[in-house]
Amino acid sequence: MKSIFRRARRTTFDEQPLGLTLVAGAIAAAMIFPLTWLVYEAATVEPVRAWGLLARPLTIEVVINSLLLTAGVTGLSILIGVPLAWLTVQTDVPFRRFWSVVVALPLVIPSYIGAFAFVSAFGPRGEFVSILAPLGIERVPEIYGLPGTIMVITLYTYPYVYLTTRAALLSFDTTLIEAARTLNHGRWSAFRNVTLPQVRPAIAAGALLAALYAISDFGTPAIMRLSVFTRQIYVEMQAFNVEYAALLSLQLLGIVVVVLALESHVRSNDAVHSDRVGDGGSGDPPVSLGRWRWPATLLPAAVSALALVVPIWIFCLWLVNADPTARPELAFELEYATNSLKVAGAAALVAVLAALPVAYFAARSDSTQSWIFERATYVGFAVPGIALALALVFFATAYDGFAGDDALLPAIYKTTPLLVFAYVVRFMPQAVGSIRTSTLQVDPTLVEAARTLGTPPFRAFRRITLPLVSPGIVAGAALVFLTTMKELPVTLILRPTGFDTIVTIIWQAQEQAYFQYAVIPSIILLVVSGLSMVILLSMGNREGL
Repeated sequence: MKSIFRRARRTTFDEQPLGLTLVAGAIAAAMIFPLTWLVYEAATVEPVRAWGLLARPLTIEVVINSLLLTAGVTGLSILIGVPLAWLTVQTDVPFRRFWSVVVALPLVIPSYIGAFAFVSAFGPRGEFVSILAPLGIERVPEIYGLPGTIMVITLYTYPYVYLTTRAALLSFDTTLIEAARTLNHGRWSAFRNVTLPQVRPAIAAGALLAALYAISDFGTPAIMRLSVFTRQIYVEMQAFNVEYAALLSLQLLGIVVVVLALESHVRSNDAVHSDRVGDGGSGDPPVSLGRWRWPATLLPAAVSALALVVPIWIFCLWLVNADPTARPELAFELEYATNSLKVAGAAALVAVLAALPVAYFAARSDSTQSWIFERATYVGFAVPGIALALALVFFATAYDGFAGDDALLPAIYKTTPLLVFAYVVRFMPQAVGSIRTSTLQVDPTLVEAARTLGTPPFRAFRRITLPLVSPGIVAGAALVFLTTMKELPVTLILRPTGFDTIVTIIWQAQEQAYFQYAVIPSIILLVVSGLSMVILLSMGNREGL
């Protein structure tokens, strides 16, 4: 039996059909190709002019603000996410199962929705100021700028650190803590010397997601009036300063590469393993908080109130005080929702179709080619949406015969197929990862048995492998659908003229300060996001995740 398995494994890994290799390679190349236009456009700028643009005070300000924003969000996400994960897994904090769900919910809310809710609540003329006015308080700390932007983005990115850390703690061997306590280690000493080294790789993984989100976020810095790469690139695009926008985009990509390298270095140095796997989330928690048990609930309560209650409070006020006749052209129409559903559905379908050969090839081959093809699809996910959209603008204008006319951006780039393609490049890695994981769980001897009975390779894949990996396909499609529905910069830049979606109408309402018109589309977006999350959780339970 072992010899049969080895023979099946060797055949599966070393004799992949040439057609599958070519298809996977072509898809990987298509995912990288748009970014070459960004490099090409930046390379056409004369060196003297390029250095002059990069040395501008505005450029230096953008670089400093972006670095401080990324560092601030990453640090605060760790300071919030790790204690919350520890409290909800390893302590006896009251209602810890309730808090374990509630503190993860901010991940469903796009940060730009939270941003304009916070501006409406705590801005110079916000609702909070009006509440404090009878008490003689007419001013509150400034919400705009770097501190406010860090706070808002952190509130909607810390769940990345929380979820990865919580997952590591749930598989943590809790007897190690008990052993440390018997050696007279206190709660903090046991956490620092025993728990933290074990979960540090998970913290690094969550911190990477938070950092990439912070540096690529467009909506929140724009609303909070902070000059960062994403906002400035959009401003330069609107002014047709494509040279400067291209140079800023390359700088942004450079910072992203540095962030990825730092995370890889930290994770490689933290390969700490345990010989046992515990059940950190079940039974009695190993750490008793004693008299700090109830005060400890202040942390999850405060974070949840800021991230969830503030937007809900503002939405309710907007609905009650709204003037439906103020700007009727901003009123919600069913077409906006259908447009969002169409492009998100198309992106999800195309993404899983494109991801399937790449993921299958990566799971069934241990060659260098399979590794390169799979990693190539992840480039678009690491690239901020504003930079990807700019690259596709350069590609579309060059294709239309106007490459070199910076003052003219022809209408060809504002097409629905190009918009869907941008979504696929941006979010296909989510489908690749999900499908590849499901494929690895399929016993290759099943396919080999069908092959020995004379079944052609494609038919064997369709009858045996495809049904078994369908949960991963559905989960990948749900992930792509969810993130596409929330994507803002790509939609703003590449959407066809007159093609309004849920996120574009939210953005228009925010720009014109008629926030009441953003309530209904925001609620619809949150409901759709929540349903997508339910699908993901149900698929995860089905796969035993």
